[in-house]
Amino acid sequence: QVQLVESGGGLVQAGGSLRLSCAASGRTFSSHVMGWFRQAPGKEREFVGYIDGRDTYTYFATSVRARFTISRDNAKNTVYLQMNSLKPEDTAVYYCAAGAVRTTVERRYDYWGQGTQVTVSS
Repeated sequence: QVQLVESGGGLVQAGGSLRLSCAASGRTFSSHVMGWFRQAPGKEREFVGYIDGRDTYTYFATSVRARFTISRDNAKNTVYLQMNSLKPEDTAVYYCAAGAVRTTVERRYDYWGQGTQVTVSS
């Protein structure tokens, strides 16, 4: 069992940066692929990016690829989403998730955090 808790959300102006954290419980954190998803008001939840637990390979949605990075500290059981050059359309609740395989598919992730709100003002 893995429990995930996101933090770091808030209000930021367009062009600004935020770093989200996702703290995980459990001894198997380093073996999990950690994904980030987001859900904007009135929209379905969408894939943002993931990082592999073993080789730290990362993959991102096209919409964020040049602006967001993901890193992880396995010693701290924490994964980070660094968001730069934020746009109003990045406004959403951001969720971290843990899964066994590299995937952009939401239902393939086994564990989810409660989400943290990111609001980007224009």
